[in-house]
Amino acid sequence: MALISMQDVRWGFGEPYLLDGISFNIEKGERVGLLGRNGVGKSSLFRLLTREILPDSGEIVIGQGIQVAALEQEVAAGRPCPSKMSPEVKETVFEVVARGLGPAGQNLADFYRVCSAMASSHEPRLSDERERLQHALDTGGGWVLQQQIENILSRTDLDPKRPFADLSAGMKRRALFARSLALSPDLLLLDEPTNHMDIDSIVWMESFLLRHVKTLLFITHDRVFLERIATRIMVLDRGRLFSYACDYKTYLQRREAELAAEAEHQRNFDKKLSKEEAWIRQGIKARRTRNEGRVRALQEMRAKVRQRRAKTGQVRLALQEAERTGKLVVQAEGLTYAYDQTPIVQNFSTTILRGDKVGIIGPNGVGKTTLIRLLLGALAPDSGTVRHGTHLEPAYFDQLRTQLDEQKTVVQNISMDNDFIVFNGQKRHVIGYLQDFLFSPERCRTPVHVLSGGERNRLLLAKLFIRPANLLVLDEPTNDLDAETLELLEELLFSYDGTLLLVSHDRSFLNHIVTSTLVFEGNGQVVEYAGGYDDWLAQRPQPVAPEAAVPKQAQPPRQAPPAKPKKLTFAQNRELKELPAMIEALETEQRLLQAAMADPAFYRQAKEEIKARQKRLQEVEDKISACYRRWEELEDLTP
Repeated sequence: MALISMQDVRWGFGEPYLLDGISFNIEKGERVGLLGRNGVGKSSLFRLLTREILPDSGEIVIGQGIQVAALEQEVAAGRPCPSKMSPEVKETVFEVVARGLGPAGQNLADFYRVCSAMASSHEPRLSDERERLQHALDTGGGWVLQQQIENILSRTDLDPKRPFADLSAGMKRRALFARSLALSPDLLLLDEPTNHMDIDSIVWMESFLLRHVKTLLFITHDRVFLERIATRIMVLDRGRLFSYACDYKTYLQRREAELAAEAEHQRNFDKKLSKEEAWIRQGIKARRTRNEGRVRALQEMRAKVRQRRAKTGQVRLALQEAERTGKLVVQAEGLTYAYDQTPIVQNFSTTILRGDKVGIIGPNGVGKTTLIRLLLGALAPDSGTVRHGTHLEPAYFDQLRTQLDEQKTVVQNISMDNDFIVFNGQKRHVIGYLQDFLFSPERCRTPVHVLSGGERNRLLLAKLFIRPANLLVLDEPTNDLDAETLELLEELLFSYDGTLLLVSHDRSFLNHIVTSTLVFEGNGQVVEYAGGYDDWLAQRPQPVAPEAAVPKQAQPPRQAPPAKPKKLTFAQNRELKELPAMIEALETEQRLLQAAMADPAFYRQAKEEIKARQKRLQEVEDKISACYRRWEELEDLTP
């Protein structure tokens, strides 16, 4: 039985509906990735599932007793509630998590706030409030909720006493993630869970979800995250929902074939329509009785064309050409910078040449933006030197989007009150230029503050690319961009002849673009590696487990005899030899099942047969994972 389902749901602001006849089920154990271009209605679908908004028509069915929890896209949505007791005191992570869990959670957060206030004040009203809250917790199951919160904070490596406001954006998202998990939901909804997270946090979340969360529906632009997490893909496109019972890589292959088939079908349809239009213009022959059916068919074809919803356009990206720099772009020697005696960069040296594409990675708050400012000369180092090459013209993409004036319109942010811009020596109308970035003429006159995150990023790219530049500096450009736009930006940057400095947490983006990577490795040390993210993983020093220090006084007078090497039993040895063949057989069955499900005819079978195959695929995948784990266990026992 499905945990949750939509049946022919329609929602939007008039016709055509943003969501037009949406139907799907989510079964227990599925991890479903929801894809679609910016603005197609993915977040609106989530709001329908959480009952924040109601459908115009159709039905949403949630199984009896099914608990649904959601992680919001924006960190701002998780700001702690103002404290009733002491507004100037920052709420802790524990209180923020508790306040998001209904009345019992509110009481629990207030109880801890009162207890904290009583440590520094002996006002009688605090004692009365404490007794009232304790009674409410005793009778309302608040202490059970406390155990659940403490357990989930421990599993998510969060300090319950730390002020929420002091956390980085990535750690705030982790706290909100913990809040969504605290009630042990049957279905977890995640809207762009990796936004604002550094790579270490993203890898941690992937591992946590795979170990602890059985069923989830998530929206993400992170393609590596999709590859590792999703067992099924759903795509919103032109108001309709398409489901693919496969992983992300298989989906890409199937979707490409489907789009090609759709384009071919439309070409044939349009060709036939053109012939019928030519026939109807012949006049009297078309009105004879025997041709009335053909006339009606033509009218139906015309209606289909009117109802056809065009596919969302592709962003057309291009860069202004600038004079080439000299061979040397930036040279840093012994660069050192500290903030409040905390080392940010220590004794760092590098040489960046024309055409280099350099990635910069490290935890949030470690100093990646500071390093960029040091290299650009916008910030003076405490010691060391920075030398720039000739004819340097940098263009800077700021992850905080401070270059956009939120009170002005989209057009005014590009050209103020001018109707035209000059791009690569040619005069272009500013609205035509913005249409390359998917802004309609109406949207071009919209104030920036009402734009979505993806639209703001596209606008900032449009503003950035209008300037001639030979050094591009991009600080987290991938946040909120859909996968199609990301791929186009990748292609543009890959073929870019200038020099690139790129800060990003998108592992796939880094792998496809950069030629070298600067990595913050702690205590101000920045180390350069050849290649992208995966190359760094292969090259970085592996941590060595420290030997346990034994106090001299505790050492025995004689050394103990060496332990005998571990040895497999006869049964374990036979099991180890049989595992490869077993895994190969299971993986063969897995490929056959996936191939069968990739065939559109598969879903024309009886519902019971479809469910049986899906169940068998899950069983096979679980067995494969178990076999690999067992193989590792037996290998560890091998002397």
